Order: sequence, then structure tokens, then C-alpha cells
Amino acid sequence: MSFFEIVDPAFGAFVMGNAPVKRLATGFDWVEGPVWFGDQGCLLFSDIPNNRILRWTEEGVTTFRSPSNFANGHTRDRQGRLISCEHGTRRVTRTEWDGSITVIADGYRGKRLNSPNDVVVARDGAIWFTDPHYGIMTDYEGFRSEQELPCAVYRVDPDGTIEAVITDMACPNGLAFNADESLLYVADTGRMFSDDPQHIMVFAMRDGRPGEGRLFHRIATGCADGIRLDSAGNLWSSAGDGVHCIAPDGHLMGRILVPETVSNICFGGRAKHRLFITATTSLYSVVLNRVGLQWP
Repeated sequence: MSFFEIVDPAFGAFVMGNAPVKRLATGFDWVEGPVWFGDQGCLLFSDIPNNRILRWTEEGVTTFRSPSNFANGHTRDRQGRLISCEHGTRRVTRTEWDGSITVIADGYRGKRLNSPNDVVVARDGAIWFTDPHYGIMTDYEGFRSEQELPCAVYRVDPDGTIEAVITDMACPNGLAFNADESLLYVADTGRMFSDDPQHIMVFAMRDGRPGEGRLFHRIATGCADGIRLDSAGNLWSSAGDGVHCIAPDGHLMGRILVPETVSNICFGGRAKHRLFITATTSLYSVVLNRVGLQWP
């Protein structure tokens, strides 16, 4: 069985034929938001409809937090603390080292956020997150509620100031910076029950803020959700048939084939060369000949 589809011959050097796509755990409902904790040798990820954050190690899966306020995406800040997007409370939070929870953002200009989805932390400590409406459209991944704000990308300054920095996307979802943070990539998965275009946009950064965006890539099967970059600037994206690898110029290089719809990905492992994949009911991984951009 082949786990890979090579479109650009260069992709052949990124994957190893004897390194399989492995299913690490299954039996969930909709898994999302993987984040690697290298200092603890574990991966945290969300099982959103079941309202819990799970912890994977080589020994198996345990519960990290339940209830989780229907948490979705996660990352770590520059101090290594967990940053989480919560659908149920419509907020972004930080888990302190003593286990207490600090609210980073739960509203903008007097209105509640929709359902924060994915999050990254820049080198200056600013927290960037996407706020589509998926978590409030039904009761499956949160609580059905009225939408008070347009879907947007937000930046939270280390001093707590929140700013809507991208406001012209239908439903921004996954986001990622390149290595020197000169480019910001954002996946737009479109509004529920609509025929919005689904694509990945890229924004050139100017004085710490995104300039005008341009189309970077359209996923051929399904849509882009979670995205990550490797150290050479290649973008790896979730898709309906697995994980797609996209070159810095926007062309498809190859696919990692996964038997379930992929929601999100992250790099981890001892050399940050293991790609962890959340896909519908299961957690997968594959070792690559690539080093991911992953903090810390």
C-alpha cells in the first residue's frame, strides 16, 4: 500500500517509503487542534463534540481536560503555556503553569466573539486567532447562538489590546506564519450552508500587520482547514483525502493519503519531523524527511 502520491518529483525526497501513516488512536467523534509538548513527550488534541481535550503519549490516550468548553485549536506561547480556542465560551484562554485559566479574549468592541477556531503566537508575544462562526451555528461543537461579529482574524497584543486585522474573508480558519514572520497564511473554509470559495490566502506582513491578501492555493479535494509550514517554507494543509504539501510558489507537490477527512496537523516528535494528523474519528502520524516550524 502506498501512503503517498507524488505530484512534483521533489516531493519524493520529503517522504520515506518505509515510514507508514500510522493510526495512533481512534473512536472519537471529531478531533482537532493538535499541539506538541516536546518537553513532556506528549500531544494534546481536542475531541470537540465530546467536550474534552485528550493527551496522547506512546503509552496511549488519557483525558487532559473534561469538560473543555468545547475547545478546538491550540498552540503554545513563548513561555510554553497552552493557548486554547473555546467554542463553548466563545473565548481564547491561556492555561497557566499552576493550572489556572486566564482569558485572553472573549469579545471585541462590546460584542461577543463567534467561536475562536485556531491560534498562533508570534515571536513578539502577540496572539493571533481566527473567529469563524462554526461553533455557534449548531449545538454539535458548542451552543447554537446569535452571531454578533463578522468572521475575522484577530491579533491580541501582549498588553491585552485586541485588533481585528483581517476582516474580508468569509470564514478564516487555520493560520500559520512562515519562518521569519514576513508572511501570514490563512485558510478560508467558507460560511456554513453557503457556496463561498474555499482557499488559502497569503498576506505580506508590514510593520507587524497583514497587508492585502492574495490567493495562494485551492485544495482540490475538500478544503484547507489546519495548516503548518516546514523549515523550507513548504505549506502542509489538511484536505478531504489526506494532507497536501504545497510549495512556496503555491503549486501542489504531493499528498499524504489518509482514510478519513483531515481536520488539522502539527509537527512534533524528537526532531520535529513527525507529522501528527487529526482526522475525523482518529489520530494519525507519519515520519517525514522534513523539519516543521513548531514552537517550542
